[in-house]
Amino acid sequence: MTQFIPATSLLNRAILTSVAVAIILGSNLAGAGERIRVGLVLGGGGARGAAHIGVLEVLKEQRIPIDCLSGTSMGALISGAFAAGLSPEEMMSAMDRANWKDMFNDSPPMYDTNPRRKYLSRRFIPGSEIGFSENGPEALPGVVDGQKIKLFINKLVHSEYGEPQIEKMHIPLSIVATDLVTGGKVVFREGSLTKAMRASMSIPAAMSPVKDGEKLLVDGALVANIPIGEVRDQCNPDIVIAVKVGSPLLKAEEIGGIPSTLAQMVNILTEQNVARSLAEIGPDDILIEPELEGIGAGDFKLYDETVKRGREATEAILPRLQGLSVDRAQYEDWLVQRKQIYPESPPVVDEIEIAGIKRVNPRYVKRHLQNYEGEPINTENLDNDLGRIYGDGEYQSVDYSMLNTRDKNILRITPIEKKRGPDYLRLGLNFESSLEASTFNFRAAYQKTWLNHLGGEWLGGVQVGNEPAVFTEFYQPLDPTQRFFLEPKLSFTRRSLNIYQNNRNLAEYKTDEYTLDLLGGVNIGLLGPIKIGWSERYRSADLEIGSPLFSNDEKRFGGWLATVDFDQFDRLYVPTRGWSFRGRYFDTPQEDYSKARFDLRGAQNFGEYVFSGRLQMAGSPRGTLPAYDAVALGGFLNLSGFMPDQIIGDSLYYGSVRAEKILGQLPIGLRGDMRIGIALETGKVDGRYSELELEGWQNSIAVYLGGETPLGPVFVGYGYAQEGISSIYFFIGTP
Repeated sequence: MTQFIPATSLLNRAILTSVAVAIILGSNLAGAGERIRVGLVLGGGGARGAAHIGVLEVLKEQRIPIDCLSGTSMGALISGAFAAGLSPEEMMSAMDRANWKDMFNDSPPMYDTNPRRKYLSRRFIPGSEIGFSENGPEALPGVVDGQKIKLFINKLVHSEYGEPQIEKMHIPLSIVATDLVTGGKVVFREGSLTKAMRASMSIPAAMSPVKDGEKLLVDGALVANIPIGEVRDQCNPDIVIAVKVGSPLLKAEEIGGIPSTLAQMVNILTEQNVARSLAEIGPDDILIEPELEGIGAGDFKLYDETVKRGREATEAILPRLQGLSVDRAQYEDWLVQRKQIYPESPPVVDEIEIAGIKRVNPRYVKRHLQNYEGEPINTENLDNDLGRIYGDGEYQSVDYSMLNTRDKNILRITPIEKKRGPDYLRLGLNFESSLEASTFNFRAAYQKTWLNHLGGEWLGGVQVGNEPAVFTEFYQPLDPTQRFFLEPKLSFTRRSLNIYQNNRNLAEYKTDEYTLDLLGGVNIGLLGPIKIGWSERYRSADLEIGSPLFSNDEKRFGGWLATVDFDQFDRLYVPTRGWSFRGRYFDTPQEDYSKARFDLRGAQNFGEYVFSGRLQMAGSPRGTLPAYDAVALGGFLNLSGFMPDQIIGDSLYYGSVRAEKILGQLPIGLRGDMRIGIALETGKVDGRYSELELEGWQNSIAVYLGGETPLGPVFVGYGYAQEGISSIYFFIGTP
């Protein structure tokens, strides 16, 4: 008679048999009374590497001690954290707190950025910066420098208690990087843990290499993405557990441009060395390969799901793993041995030291580091302040370490000055088009920095296109913190002035203006500068097209000039929150008039919705503005239903409210987003020189699609006004 055995019983018997085999195998490998030695290898794969945390969770639950570790790229981050004593739960907590989108954008929010750098970024594309040093020109080494990544690593492994050293870890650790100079493999088994972790994560071209002596170090995935040989050399384990999370090769339809082609080349190199590494896996070793379909190397926001899949893949091979378990007492002993013991409270900072700088004045760095001495170190505040230092635009990275010397805790700040400086070529462009007209301008400037110990700068350049210009300016701080400064400027600009009447362009003038500004100012912290001084101008106009509506008289006049430029927005052009206030007052005794302009803006987001408003007033507090120095309304988001500067007069009043929905974020490493929006606008111009019949307030509405990109703001939109020239607009570039 045949006996029926339930499926569950068969499964239980299979598991018991596997466990028995694992126990026998363990006896063969380790001998009686000896624990099986386990080496753990964590491979690279970007965001897919979060699956390693799920693997570690299961290994902890099964009480499997690890005798040595190796890791590459994201695997280096997780293995370094594990060797430093972090539990999987603590790693998950760090992942929860991390802002991965912001972490791959080194610059602080614009409200924490040096006002001088903001001024330059408005005129020139930041990513276009080409440095000039004694070795010649040099472009940006990567999309990001890895500033915030390094600070995240510091916090993860508690660098505030002193820089962790690999050789002092309680678990032997190997971290793999690639020497970009020789193409060789570099294995860290001693020295700075955080430096090794950061070097191993340096994706070529995406993140700047890490300099180590004569070596330039990048992602170890290029030479050993699953470094199995390193754990064999490190502790000769009985069994190797290797975790493969690397990105698969792209399909033909996914390769369509330079970025995807470069990514595929890296993937091919990586897969080749992965195949060589996997050939080293023996019959008793264990390979864990989580199913990560749909999760890309940049999908850090999906870390919860990624960790879950790592856990599932590990649980699927529990029968093989259970033979590696030890009893609770043994595992607790192992946990105690690997645990890093930290004091109950952070160390108190006795002294701050600025190290490693050659050009920059140390007091210029120290101005951001207030209220540290005599207080326990606060890593949140320190990260923010180091971000502000980096925001000065002088450095490739800004790091810290805590040193204990002569019974003192010294907080050492190490700003690494840009190798590609101190001179820079800066580029900018803008293109603006409507149904009526279009303009294109390209500008280039050469900047020399740190001409003296106070940080003097010279900037000179040209603009070609529809509005040609030549300019030169000097910026001279008067104190080491650069609070006070002098700023003489000389410029020439040629512009077009169109005169409209009843929505018809009656005349076009070419205006030439030479300006000499001799200004002094004060920076109000990171709010922005207030300036005051004398402005001398020479202006002429020539009729190009149409009827002569104004005289072509040449004018030379001068007057007192005061400006304020406060900007607390989080982004340069298309903010999600913050405010700005800009004011300008010019008074010329010679022409007997004054001109004032005030512009207040604010924005606030609620999730993916952004609401903003603007109020603007301009006019003549004294006298009447002449036609050659009048104010104007019209243009995209400046009374969009009218052409640029269509309504010219003695005074203007303008207000707008905007509502936008964020459609998507730019890729990791780039700050900005794309939005769809609507703007309701109203404004009026009194004492008009054009559109003489356009009385009272004019209302306008605009709908648009666009946002902030590496080239500046990009918008396409439609503006409508009942009394105006409704038009379609396209804009790209630095204003």
